[in-house]
Amino acid sequence: QVQLAESGGGLVQAGGSLRLSCAASGSILRINTMGWYRQAPGKQRELVALIFSGGRSNYADSVKGRFTISRDNAKNTVYLAMNSLIPEDTAVYYCNMNLILRGEWNGMDYWGKGTLVTVSS
Repeated sequence: QVQLAESGGGLVQAGGSLRLSCAASGSILRINTMGWYRQAPGKQRELVALIFSGGRSNYADSVKGRFTISRDNAKNTVYLAMNSLIPEDTAVYYCNMNLILRGEWNGMDYWGKGTLVTVSS
């Protein structure tokens, strides 16, 4: 059984910063891609940032230059540093990991339960 536990969400004023964390636990052999998605009220879930096992990262255009994704493979943890937050960043943020369990061959996607980020104007 794999669990992804997010933390770091909350209420912040526009222009402020938050740092999200997501730690995976369980019988994990390797984690491939780690990522953050978000879903605002009334909208579809969208990709925010991805980081691959080699360290390369991709960002949504709306967060480029403001958000930074990073990972700590020893801790099975992915981070999202969010700066210069704007009200449009308000959403539930979900972490996602594609990982391989011990004894398995193929990677599978796992999701956290989400953490709410609210940016006030």
